[in-house]
Amino acid sequence: MRRRRGTAGGGGAVSPAGAASGDPFEALGDPTRREILRLLSHGDKPVREIADALPISRPAVSRHLRLLKDAGMVSEQPDGTRRIYHLRDEGMEAVRAYLEGVWGQAAGRFRLVAENTGEDPDR
Repeated sequence: MRRRRGTAGGGGAVSPAGAASGDPFEALGDPTRREILRLLSHGDKPVREIADALPISRPAVSRHLRLLKDAGMVSEQPDGTRRIYHLRDEGMEAVRAYLEGVWGQAAGRFRLVAENTGEDPDR
């Protein structure tokens, strides 16, 4: 049996360099990852600074950052021996656009129902 290159156990998506292969909503489902995003919303930070602000180990922070990176939510910039992480506008924009599309459609349907539901004069 042949294994696909770039995947563990043959699962997951293989994507071009720089493209997100993970699910941003899965990444956002974890409270620690949401806290990392909140920390990064105040500016770029190295792993050490992120880990110091959280009650988990540096290796655990690195795993969370890797998932966020795979989902297109953050990216890293090498700075000597350190990695500096920052938010990616593209990942946040994709989530925002999806939510606006879902809620925009729901709001439109609600408006149609409201506009086409007249009051019953017999009530």
